Amino acid sequence: MSYRPNKIVCVGRSYADHAKELGNAIPDRPVLFIKPASSLIGLDDGISWDESLGSCHHECELTLRIDQTLKAETDPVKAVEAIGAVTLGLDLTLRDLQTELKNKGQPWERAKSFDGACVLADWVDVSEISDWKNVHYTLEVNDTVRQSGDTALLLFPIGEMLCDMSQAFTIEAGDVVMTGTPAGVAALTAGDQLTMTLKGKTQDFVWKTFVKA
Repeated sequence: MSYRPNKIVCVGRSYADHAKELGNAIPDRPVLFIKPASSLIGLDDGISWDESLGSCHHECELTLRIDQTLKAETDPVKAVEAIGAVTLGLDLTLRDLQTELKNKGQPWERAKSFDGACVLADWVDVSEISDWKNVHYTLEVNDTVRQSGDTALLLFPIGEMLCDMSQAFTIEAGDVVMTGTPAGVAALTAGDQLTMTLKGKTQDFVWKTFVKA
């Protein structure tokens, strides 16, 4: 994939139902972690992982491209204005490894940041989003809906989420933000066909990728 951001900032447990399905506590502020640019691949590359590390779960997420630098921003309206484009992405997670690391009280990066752990679809102009609190998207695996996202259910609205991030570290122009995944995450298997659909203002945007056999 030719697009290479400086960093990919991810939000964990941003949907209550997803936190519950993994047995995690509901956070009182965004849970942040970062994927390196080296984890990024495109749809045509196909999904693969080191199977000796256990299962790999799909986590479909509304994903933002930040086109204006945000540093210690406090105004959610201004934070949203920094968004230049949107898409859907897959935050792939080596779930068995993540569980092992969590049980040891260790960071998750080994489970979240491997090469190919971030799959991004094509960027869509931000004008396709008319209401950040009313964005809908789905993930189908083998023609069966696995995940259905609705930003009205986010624990932290998009603008507030970006403000909180910018207090922790500067979000630079070109950085990518993955806003978190709804319930329905599950293990992928060889040959799976994945379809991500984002409902825009003028049309539905549909993208496909696959798990390598």
